[in-house]
Amino acid sequence: MKIKVGMFGFGKTGTFVAKEILKDPECELKWIIRKSKKNEGEYASHLLGFDQKEGKIFSSQSIQKGTFYKDHFVDVIIDFSSMGGVELYKNAVKYGIRIVSAISNYDEIHLELLKKLSQYTAILYSPNITLGINFLIKASREFQEMIPNADTEIIEEHFKDKKDVSGTALRIAKSLNLDPEKQISSIRAGGIIGKHEVVFGLPNETIRIVHESINKNAFGQGAIYAAKWLMAKEIGLYTMEEALEIDHQKDRKDFKIAK
Repeated sequence: MKIKVGMFGFGKTGTFVAKEILKDPECELKWIIRKSKKNEGEYASHLLGFDQKEGKIFSSQSIQKGTFYKDHFVDVIIDFSSMGGVELYKNAVKYGIRIVSAISNYDEIHLELLKKLSQYTAILYSPNITLGINFLIKASREFQEMIPNADTEIIEEHFKDKKDVSGTALRIAKSLNLDPEKQISSIRAGGIIGKHEVVFGLPNETIRIVHESINKNAFGQGAIYAAKWLMAKEIGLYTMEEALEIDHQKDRKDFKIAK
């Protein structure tokens, strides 16, 4: 049986994610909800060059919030919209629909709402859902434990028009107990999709751990991985580290530097 997927967001990143879902033989894209009424009633599959009818587009203004999820049931929602999207699927959790949230920046109110919804269904939240960035976080934490006195900085690079510090950089900083105001440097230039670098400075050497997204397909591949993993999980709030079985607190080995 294919996993029935609903999706929030059909912007620059969302179109790449939708394309990856449409290509996956184990998934079926049932519908997409977007903020505007552009292309409403059309199928994302046709807009993206596929023959099959998948991913009918609805606007957030026109869906019947009370019955939409009952009439258009899916196994999982993948959210690449904005922090306000969580308001639109409050009713979805009543039907046991799972949620993969890939929103880069939540404010406290919407993050708390997401946590509350995890009392009713399984939710995976990751501000950067690419597979590689989660391995970068794991490797950085392990290295920090090995050499805790290293000077540590984060450099994040994105496209010219991105305004805020990336949610991924903030997540890395939190994971490493760094001060985000003092230890994150941002670069905005051209069409950079996303690059994150953790720099460890020692008196005689520098270690750099780098992850770079080559194209936005990486977000779709990560979201699909998360959705498939989430299908076997009980009610609760999960992370991408758990999905990749690299939870820092579980089954870890001790690394020590010889004196």
